[in-house]
Amino acid sequence: MEAVRATQTTEEAAVIAAARDYFEGWFDADVTRMDRALHPDLVKRRAGDALGMTTRQRMLELTARGEGRQDATDRSLDVEVTGVYDDIASATVRSAVYHEYLHLVRTRDGWKIANTLWQLTRRESS
Repeated sequence: MEAVRATQTTEEAAVIAAARDYFEGWFDADVTRMDRALHPDLVKRRAGDALGMTTRQRMLELTARGEGRQDATDRSLDVEVTGVYDDIASATVRSAVYHEYLHLVRTRDGWKIANTLWQLTRRESS
């Protein structure tokens, strides 16, 4: 049973690494990290009445332009792997700016984000 848990821990760590590449790549305008995290067929959607869709190519363009740069804000990430099963995984990521659900797929190049659903983090009024 220990060997199975060790494999899960390794897979969870790889899923977390992909999520961190995605978020930190966005925050740092690091196209290399963003590219490493995303599946070629990415579908990213924002919660709301009109879901819209952002593709991998568009995410890379936005990252290169620095649209997500977060230099002065709280950049802490809470990445919770909610499931790993064979070649699929899901994770929830909470940050000061975003709350996002990720679906990942294992490829020959590692774990890649295939789908996301996100919204801005709600802040309490003071």
